[in-house]
Amino acid sequence: MPTVPRLGEFRFFFYTLDGVESPDIHIERHDKLAKSWLVPGGLAESRRFRSHEPSRVRAMVIAHHTALPEAWHEYFDR
Repeated sequence: MPTVPRLGEFRFFFYTLDGVESPDIHIERHDKLAKSWLVPGGLAESRRFRSHEPSRVRAMVIAHHTALPEAWHEYFDR
């Protein structure tokens, strides 16, 4: 599972088998997990995050809208 950036307590990573579906990123914070599509940047799922936290996660994905897809393609297009 390659980790892309770590933003504070949030770890952004890919599963190595993710290359067979549309580009996405997984976000982890302690025991909480979310998955976001990189294009258009909407959350696909969220587990154990409090009701206000998914919007914060989505904002981080949008804020890194260039770096995250670049990292995805760098890893999976080799």
